[in-house]
Amino acid sequence: MNKLVISALLSTILLSSCKKNQVATINTQPVIAMADTVKTGENPKAVLDTIPKNEVIATSKTNNELEEDKVKIDEIDFNYLKAKAKVSFKSAQESQTVNVDIRMKKDSLIWLNVSAVGFTVANALFTKDAVKLYDKIHGDYQEFTYPQFAEKFNFNVDYDIIQALIIGNRPFKKKKSRVVRENEYYLLKQEENKVLIDNYIGQNRKLKKLLLTQENTNNKLSLDFEDFTALNEYLFPQSSLITVDYKSEKDQKMYQTVVNIKHTKVELLDTPLEFPFKVPERLLNKNH
Repeated sequence: MNKLVISALLSTILLSSCKKNQVATINTQPVIAMADTVKTGENPKAVLDTIPKNEVIATSKTNNELEEDKVKIDEIDFNYLKAKAKVSFKSAQESQTVNVDIRMKKDSLIWLNVSAVGFTVANALFTKDAVKLYDKIHGDYQEFTYPQFAEKFNFNVDYDIIQALIIGNRPFKKKKSRVVRENEYYLLKQEENKVLIDNYIGQNRKLKKLLLTQENTNNKLSLDFEDFTALNEYLFPQSSLITVDYKSEKDQKMYQTVVNIKHTKVELLDTPLEFPFKVPERLLNKNH
């Protein structure tokens, strides 16, 4: 696997990170705050059918909050997540498939271990503030703030978007939304930092698609979620398709990157996990 593939995988799949050369062990014992859930036997279609198609539901803050509550989006709540996934990456230059181990502390920390042919090739560690990427094969270590990463990634991203990519929750829950009924979906339209956000909520009350459009460049990032399976009391998307359409600053042409994530095992845990991320001292010194 060449350096471009590793960098692109870590950049496109899950971004975000930390700032110390250490093994990070989380010993906190957070309390689960249970959200509204949908059991697999429930049928939310009756709620959807009460709204005429393509009708704008609400624009004022008070009414909007009531209507968003009526949608009753089923979001996954957890303390820790542990998962294995097979990830396929394709761009104009490369295509590759790797295995990825994922560990997460909700709203706080994401750790990735990327392996191919049974060997670890790269690690990533993400926090709310930064992105850390370690390419073990080529001995390359990089740290980014999110604004710095946005330049490399060709799109404004943050921790919440990365977390949404993995678990299928809405990344911008507290932002005012305009709610529209579009065919079989509720469409929640938002805006954040000059990014237009379209949340497509399906009849199972799950986020089926997230479309982000950057206003100044018209670059687009879409997340499509499929293969919902019962996990604890939640519906978890076993498949995620990430598509990035962007204009190159070099030749002003449009390019596309596609990443397909297939989870092979997912666990939602209360027990704290370890997030091992070690970088050789010589690379840390070189990076600063």
